[in-house]
Amino acid sequence: MRPILITVAVTAALGLSACGFGEEGISVSKGDPNYNGAVLFATRCSGCHTLAAAGTQGTGNRNVRTQGPNLDQRTETYEDALFAIQNGGFSGAIMPQNIVVGAEAEAVARFVAKYAGDEAEESPRPTPSGDTKSSGSSEEASEPEGHSENASGEAQPHGTNTSP
Repeated sequence: MRPILITVAVTAALGLSACGFGEEGISVSKGDPNYNGAVLFATRCSGCHTLAAAGTQGTGNRNVRTQGPNLDQRTETYEDALFAIQNGGFSGAIMPQNIVVGAEAEAVARFVAKYAGDEAEESPRPTPSGDTKSSGSSEEASEPEGHSENASGEAQPHGTNTSP
């Protein structure tokens, strides 16, 4: 009986190892330059982050403190993704710092930048002036209070006489 149990256990272990450890759900083709980043993401980031292109679901318990952002619902730039990898997220409180490093970190950041946000709605982003701009904002700019435009389109304080 004991040899049979050992045989079953070894067969099960070999069968599980042949599954590719996190690669089974990757939808990125092996010919895609971001494939390596997808594999690294699936093996290093899947415990906390959801990203369909890598076949990851994060943790099933959304109340767990270690649940990372759902990257299907959030866009990320290469620079922001690399910053998060190198610094343990944006708060530095939960995500392990340098979970991948060097060329591997860059590969994951490129993959995240390309594939994150498939389900994202446009979110407000800061502008250089510090205001936020969302995709639903009107194209019309409102005049600052107490100002109007002159004939050349320049803002003028009310009551300023610009005629010759």
